[in-house]
Amino acid sequence: MSHLPVSSPALRKPLTLTQIVVATSAGNALEWFDIAIYAFFAIYIGKNFFPTTNETASMLLTFGSFGASYLVRPLGGVVLGAYADKRGRKAALMASVGLMMVGTAIVALIPGYDRIGLAAPLGVFAARLIQGFSAGGEFGASTAMLVEHAPHRRGFLASWQFATQGLATLLAATFGFALARLLPHAELESWGWRVPFFFGLLIGPLGLYLRRFLEDAPAFTEAARTQTPVRDVIMRQKGMVLVAAGALAVSTSVNYLLQYLPTFAIRQLHMPASTGFAATMMGGIILTCVTPLAGHVSDRIGRLKQMVTVGIVLVVTVYPAFSYAVEHGSAVALFGLVIWLALLKSIYFGALPALMSEIFPAATRSTGMSIGYNIGVTVFGGFTPAIVTWLVSVTANRSAPGFYLMATAMISLAALASVSRAKPTRVDSRLVAKRG
Repeated sequence: MSHLPVSSPALRKPLTLTQIVVATSAGNALEWFDIAIYAFFAIYIGKNFFPTTNETASMLLTFGSFGASYLVRPLGGVVLGAYADKRGRKAALMASVGLMMVGTAIVALIPGYDRIGLAAPLGVFAARLIQGFSAGGEFGASTAMLVEHAPHRRGFLASWQFATQGLATLLAATFGFALARLLPHAELESWGWRVPFFFGLLIGPLGLYLRRFLEDAPAFTEAARTQTPVRDVIMRQKGMVLVAAGALAVSTSVNYLLQYLPTFAIRQLHMPASTGFAATMMGGIILTCVTPLAGHVSDRIGRLKQMVTVGIVLVVTVYPAFSYAVEHGSAVALFGLVIWLALLKSIYFGALPALMSEIFPAATRSTGMSIGYNIGVTVFGGFTPAIVTWLVSVTANRSAPGFYLMATAMISLAALASVSRAKPTRVDSRLVAKRG
């Protein structure tokens, strides 16, 4: 008689849905924590790695490096997304979190420009490329893992993908607030900004440990497979890839603008760093708590109705909200702006990952979502801080970020209109249910 090892899946107790959500979302939390702390501490990173006598030029170089890493995200989405469709969601998720840890370690440990010269900014750029490639495959594989374990609760389960982004933003903002209050400015600029990156290194091993116990869902293992998921997506589903990227536009632009707000508060509103971080902490709380509720609601009323409503409200209100915050220049006005943006984003955000999963079949779900997601994040998200910094500079209008959000909201509304016109055979029936 053969004896199975203790670690054999046959002898392992199946994970509960809660455990699956935690294990799957841990890597997503690490990804967004690293993204958030890079954006939050951009001023200090710029002075350490991109020194220049022109502060705006330093910020553009810093955010340019931040955005350039997104150029490799579609490549990561193709490679790791296809790997997930061919070899399994778990295998891709393990690879993704391991690569993210490498990039985080480089940023945490590399000396500044004053010690190693040009190697410093090049090292940061290389780290961001590694993280971008890793993050490129994270969303598709992890979202597919979640929705395939409970197809009847896709909205709620998939929403945790984005709820953990809010949690990561909250955690990163808390670090920023605490360090800004506890450390003198010189120490924060010299070494304090590295502390959250070292903390990020602790999340990675936890994610690896938790993901060891994941198993692919029967909805994937029993479904028909393809050995050419990338070709299938490009040849047969490229229209839905563009729809997915467009639907993501406003969500990702709001997300990265929220991460830019501590810098916006310091440079444009002339507020203490701690005030900007405190406001962003409030946004993180809202994103963490409201997003799962929004996902649950989308299971009841339909994704499209919920997302279109939010998109219209955002187009109408975002510029006045920015103008009010700039005109009053108070902490209350800044908090109001962050709370409003975070609330709208959460309601839209909660339905989005389930919608994206429903427009691709199981055989190409990870690849399709990964490519669409990373095109959207690259085009509309990663360069958001650089774009709004440039907009404010060339227009001399501190409310100019509102114009960018209005534009991305209209792009998303157009994409959602395309989804609503799709044939039922192309789109999961749950997506279009009750859409009227």
